[in-house]
Amino acid sequence: MWFRTPATVVKEDSGATSIEYGLIAALVSVAAIGTLTALGGSLNTMFQSVSNVLTTAAGG
Repeated sequence: MWFRTPATVVKEDSGATSIEYGLIAALVSVAAIGTLTALGGSLNTMFQSVSNVLTTAAGG
């Protein structure tokens, strides 16, 4: 149907739901980036330690 009555346009909220999901995804992304940035130094140290142990164990 090409024409919708104003009542059906007001009742339809799928666009608002999509925007809400988009905002939630954006907030989760910002939180993940912030967390990984804050833990970046300690993660680098941990992976470097693991790399050193594996290199030593492999005889290198």
